[in-house]
Amino acid sequence: MTTSPLPSITNNQQSMQIKIQHPKTLLVPQPLQPGDLLRVIAPSGALREIEVFHSGVEIWRSRGYRVEVIPEIEDRWGYLAGNDAKRRTHLATAWQDPECRGILCARGGFGTTRILEAWTWMLQNQETADVPSPKWLIGFSDITALLWSLYKAGICGVHAPVMTTLAEEPIWSIQRLFDLVEGKSLEPLQGRGWGGGIVSGKLLPANLTVATHLLGTPMQPELDGVILAIEDVTEAPYRIDRMLTQWRMSGALAKIVGIAVGSFTRCEAPPNIPSFTVEEVLRDRLGDLGIPVVSGLPFGHEAPNAALPVGVMATLDADEGILSFN
Repeated sequence: MTTSPLPSITNNQQSMQIKIQHPKTLLVPQPLQPGDLLRVIAPSGALREIEVFHSGVEIWRSRGYRVEVIPEIEDRWGYLAGNDAKRRTHLATAWQDPECRGILCARGGFGTTRILEAWTWMLQNQETADVPSPKWLIGFSDITALLWSLYKAGICGVHAPVMTTLAEEPIWSIQRLFDLVEGKSLEPLQGRGWGGGIVSGKLLPANLTVATHLLGTPMQPELDGVILAIEDVTEAPYRIDRMLTQWRMSGALAKIVGIAVGSFTRCEAPPNIPSFTVEEVLRDRLGDLGIPVVSGLPFGHEAPNAALPVGVMATLDADEGILSFN
């Protein structure tokens, strides 16, 4: 994908607004409606939180959806929810099932990058009419790898709670997820603006650790003109520093037009060890980029984790601290 050179926002251009045009077409799955069939799979880490998992499934069922859980949902292979071949098969079966309208991920952890080593998203076209049209894929954390891969294939996914975290969400966050997949408009999210004006671009949500390990791989999508939305959990400040420094040195951040910062939960340094706070690290590594940044947005690990569509046009207002959707 090619774009025109991107101007940057400096301290003397606070009111400047940049519009990024993206020629690539994004396929957005058809809105869901009660009665649709959804499939629950575990493409990542082994399921441990059984009670809250079932609570999450019941929330979808209470909305009127038919939810099928794969029989092997509690399989384990080390820290993974079954070996790579089985987890890849579960994903392929759900994706190719013409009756299935959406794929709900059980939990994060680690493992989706392993099944992407031998994976292709098959899409419906004139030559292969038997292949189903795109469907919703919903998850976050380690599911970032699937969402980014799907976005690179030109399909919108949803960065949102998995089955083991959904029941812990506030009512407004659960409703927001249903609004998104049922084709309704999304309310803006309020955070803390760092100044720098307003920018529009394609929103690319991610867990920072997972996204960092996708840089330079075939699963990394184009970053030109992207608003990057990042979050993380249980990473010490020096690790956050190390990852953001890699983004800087790789040149990846030079292509991004704005950054939306969600929660960085339990990212404190160990006791009695000299350290910056995670907030200080974020300011140091992101504050001199000359692009709009908004922090404190309500998405990421531990509630609230507001649902975010992947790849849609969004607007980041770093003066008012607002992330909104076009």
